Amino acid sequence: MEKVTEHHLQIKEFRKRTMSKESMNSFAGKWALITGASSCLGLEFADLLAAQKVNLVLAARRQESMEKLASDLRQKYGVDVLVEAIDLASPGAASRLKCSLDAKSLTIDILLNNAGYGLHGDLLETPIECTVNLIQFNITTLTELTYLFGLDMAKRRSGHILLVASLMAFQAVPSYAAYAATKAYVLALGEAIHNELRPHGVIATTLCPGHTETGSDAAAGATTSALLRLLTMKSRPVAASGIQALLQGKAMVVAGLANKIVAFSNRLAPQSMQRARLKRIVDA
Repeated sequence: MEKVTEHHLQIKEFRKRTMSKESMNSFAGKWALITGASSCLGLEFADLLAAQKVNLVLAARRQESMEKLASDLRQKYGVDVLVEAIDLASPGAASRLKCSLDAKSLTIDILLNNAGYGLHGDLLETPIECTVNLIQFNITTLTELTYLFGLDMAKRRSGHILLVASLMAFQAVPSYAAYAATKAYVLALGEAIHNELRPHGVIATTLCPGHTETGSDAAAGATTSALLRLLTMKSRPVAASGIQALLQGKAMVVAGLANKIVAFSNRLAPQSMQRARLKRIVDA
């Protein structure tokens, strides 16, 4: 019985790898739009997809760094790469980006809604303009992009959408109150549209990374505690887990075993305990 079980597990794992490879091969020659493509997770998403012969549209503010990345990817993988320098935090940015790509007759088959940023500090000690800008970027632009490109995908009855949320989406986080709330929105949106879009041939998956080496702490004005550093993941496996889950048609994936345990435990622990625990981890 033990040998049969082991044999079945091997077959299951082989089929899983084969299906993923076949699905990835089906992406070859298609176009993917990656927001926040100038650094960190965006770089990894771009490299992973380009390696599978996926053509790319890179969208972010920093044109120079994206042009360098585009040149490297063209030389390394022989794919087409288009750079769209745009401030996605500005109102109407999603519509402007969509119009720009429509004018170039580009069909986006894969949307990676990766752009976003964090904001550290108590709500009342943070200028309200910063919080409003965070909401515009992390929620409004992401929703508009999902709607605009998702609408086209649904009409074609084909497409893939990856939303990047956070482990913080599973609980309220003091000193990251607004940021955690925006990521809770992304997670709820992603899981809902997974069901809504599937009958239209579109896969929507939400990636929930834990603390990742992205440089977001410095951008958010936060320091990293010793405990948090122990839980930190590299960007590459986080990005790979998101693309893998998208290929498998999952509604949501938490990157990393330790983060999966945290996410599961948050569904069981009282909210007061969750807040106290996260406060210790973030501020330790």
